[in-house]
Amino acid sequence: MEYLERRRDQVEDRLVEVLDGVEPGELADQVRHVTLAGGKRVRPTVTVLVCEALGGEPTDATDYAVGIELVHNASLVIDDIIDESDVRRGTPSAWAEYGHGPAIIASDGLLGEAFGLFSADERAMQAVSEAMVELGEGEATELVAQPASEDEYMELARRKTGALFRAAAELGAIAADADAYTVEAFGTYAERVGVAFQIRDDVLDATADSEKLGKPAGQDAEMERPSFVEVTGLAPEEANERARAESDAALEALSTVDAPDSQAMEYLRDLAEFVVVREK
Repeated sequence: MEYLERRRDQVEDRLVEVLDGVEPGELADQVRHVTLAGGKRVRPTVTVLVCEALGGEPTDATDYAVGIELVHNASLVIDDIIDESDVRRGTPSAWAEYGHGPAIIASDGLLGEAFGLFSADERAMQAVSEAMVELGEGEATELVAQPASEDEYMELARRKTGALFRAAAELGAIAADADAYTVEAFGTYAERVGVAFQIRDDVLDATADSEKLGKPAGQDAEMERPSFVEVTGLAPEEANERARAESDAALEALSTVDAPDSQAMEYLRDLAEFVVVREK
């Protein structure tokens, strides 16, 4: 775990540095509240690990890792407004703490800082821009037409969750100056991990305790938002099997990459396994 902790600490230090540079002070307080309240930092960790798996140094991918975490947190601010969720990571959500207007401005501020970190590389900008288009389409689709079948749910999960995971991995490969095939293979791996993550999230929402989750459980049912369990009619155990299938597909994509075996590759494989058994 020390291996991962060093890389997460490196990302966290750079994240704090970026947020400390935000102006004015009121906006800085808001973006720090959103971003530094906790979080698993899964996406930035993927960025760093992919870069390292391809022979790059962790520092080569740090700014991209911070950037994708900022994009993710910006999206959570909007999710909480849409869902009227007043708790995030065990603390008041941005809109609950500051109001709707300041929360939206904080989301915009996070995106601005993120794109400043991507702007030096055209491929990085393209990867993140495509992910944000997918994310926006997913959010819009869910608002006007909730998924009514497993196929519709999977497409929504690919857009809302898988797309940012894909971008996180692609950014790591881009930071290592990988070829297009390798960027795509890592992107496919991470997208499937993201979908597995979302299915497991729905299972936890239906079965876990709010205190353990760090956010209100039962939100899907309360918001009348179909979760994977509801859409498919599957029992939680069966839904977990679907998540496992996505995890297996992620591992298959990872196996096509021409990269030496390393601690980074081992942790990427472990992540695909972990997302389907996590408890929060």
